Amino acid sequence: MAPLSRLRPTADGARPPAPFIVGVPRSGTTLLRLMLDAHSQLAIPPETHFLPKLFKAADGLPGARQRVLELVTTHRRWPDFELEAAELEARMPAADAIDAATAARAFYEAYAARRGKPRWGEKTPQYVKTMGKIASILPEARFVHLIRDGRAVALSLTEVSWGPETITEAAELWVELIASARRKAPRLPHYIELRYEDLVADPEPVVRQACELIDLDFEPAMLDYHGAAGERMSATARDFQIGGGPQVSAAERARQHALVSAPPQAARVERWREALAPADLAGFEAIAGPLLDELGYERAASS
Repeated sequence: MAPLSRLRPTADGARPPAPFIVGVPRSGTTLLRLMLDAHSQLAIPPETHFLPKLFKAADGLPGARQRVLELVTTHRRWPDFELEAAELEARMPAADAIDAATAARAFYEAYAARRGKPRWGEKTPQYVKTMGKIASILPEARFVHLIRDGRAVALSLTEVSWGPETITEAAELWVELIASARRKAPRLPHYIELRYEDLVADPEPVVRQACELIDLDFEPAMLDYHGAAGERMSATARDFQIGGGPQVSAAERARQHALVSAPPQAARVERWREALAPADLAGFEAIAGPLLDELGYERAASS
């Protein structure tokens, strides 16, 4: 099946389109984020994860403004954004009963202003689960679903402390998230699928597709993203607690994204062929084989 796309005119033409990069974790979303973030007009923060709770807190009722401020500035990821609470507060209207769209935009606009840029975007892979809700609140949102061969994703997920413990668990997650996103796609005003393998093999055409989606002129600097990648990723170089789960050390967080400081390495795309044990590979394809077929990824058994 060809990649799906939904490019109908935005319902909020007064606001610049905002890219929301989503996908299964370890699918290359950080790479795409850094490429788009290298544009002179666009700033994309590290993963936020707080939007669902922000949408509930900003209910338009008395006290919403303070609830949002407390939620965002005390969130475990707040230090990643290198913002002062006053910068966020200054972007919020004085009215106490703030709504969800205004609250979300205040955060993104504060982040973009800190980076000296007029436009913002978002990269939290797990928002692939809540695209419909986000689209209903932020009509400027345009979803870029980055898809990567599930066998490579599974290998990468089982190599991080917060990922699934087994390849079969990773296979189930990959199928669940991608299949769910593709079911939702026809109901989204703006949605496109891009492939990680294409992004690594020949970045410019893929980046241009993303730029077209968000009405942004392509800049060659986007392909030189790796020059500033170390500085951009340094904000997350701290120990981090994943909810009630494991603590991820600063060293591990840096290691997880070490490759983005160099140009894409096409030779690593099929590392799974050598790294996955035959039993794990067979187990993955037993679960995810139909989706591999649908997406055009050749099964190892027939290669």
